[in-house]
Amino acid sequence: MTGIILDAVLMLLLVVAIGYGVRLERKLVSLRAGQLAFAGAVTELNTAAGRAEAALASLRASGQETDLLHDRILKARAIKQELEVLIARAPVRETVSAPVPVPAAPAAPVSVAPAAEDDGGHARRMASLLERINGVAGEVKPKPEAARTFAPVFQALAANQAAQQSLNRARRSLDEDLFAA
Repeated sequence: MTGIILDAVLMLLLVVAIGYGVRLERKLVSLRAGQLAFAGAVTELNTAAGRAEAALASLRASGQETDLLHDRILKARAIKQELEVLIARAPVRETVSAPVPVPAAPAAPVSVAPAAEDDGGHARRMASLLERINGVAGEVKPKPEAARTFAPVFQALAANQAAQQSLNRARRSLDEDLFAA
């Protein structure tokens, strides 16, 4: 009888061990599934990090291009202002061979300092342009009676130039606001 009791206890212990083994197997299966999900998440994170790194490199390149474009825009604006000054100081000529009278006050020589970043060719071109403009301004000698006759025209031209400069300042301000945004 003791043998049967011992066999029954042993069978009961075996049933408990089998139940515990099944329960442990289920936990191991869920742990393996979690491990596979974690490995998949790590792979996705690695892929996302690679894409973010590529996007960051692209963004840096775009930023450098933007800086280059901004510098070019600033240089273009400076050159535009120089040209506006030169055009404003240039004498106006009629289509006829006779020169148009200039106001009584002689035009002062124009001086424009070249940008430090520009090459020597730009500076030479600007210097030759200034020489030509100053030479033309020195050749025109207004007559006193012509100055009185055309004084209203000159006043109108000066007012027109002032209005144009004001408009140009407003446009530059709008451009700066646009590029600042």
